[in-house]
Amino acid sequence: MNRVQETYWYAARTRYGQELKVRDLLAIEQVEHFVPVTSGSKRRKAALPCLVFLKTTKAEALDLANTGRVPIRYMVDCATHTLLVVPDKQMDDFRRVMDCSIEEGGLVDQPLSLGERVRVTKGALRGVEGHVLELLGRTYVVVGLLGCIWAKAKVPRAYLEKVG
Repeated sequence: MNRVQETYWYAARTRYGQELKVRDLLAIEQVEHFVPVTSGSKRRKAALPCLVFLKTTKAEALDLANTGRVPIRYMVDCATHTLLVVPDKQMDDFRRVMDCSIEEGGLVDQPLSLGERVRVTKGALRGVEGHVLELLGRTYVVVGLLGCIWAKAKVPRAYLEKVG
């Protein structure tokens, strides 16, 4: 019986400045991946230094790292002592916010304890859940990843509804 293994999002580290090289290697290996980049005036660079995300089976993830085909080290969940898995919904929300945050959003330095939990009801971020933040008269939705990485994107206040 041929059983299909489930794929998960794994968080991995690489050497500083190697994020885009790893992204290219993952593309060659045909592994779904996400490396958030910023577009500066001169060239694109990784928005999260030393961090890449890939979606694959656990066996393939281990094979990529152990054979040296892709120079990565996986983050480990301290509670379970297994590879750190990022839930699909959390990864999808984070990717969508990072994609929409080039001009007016981006990474947030620290998690926010204030702000209500909201869901975006319209536009490109429809369905994203996070916290509302208001700065200088602008409204943002803030989403977290792994409890330590936070991103924000500008959203009209009318597009938000309170969750819970």
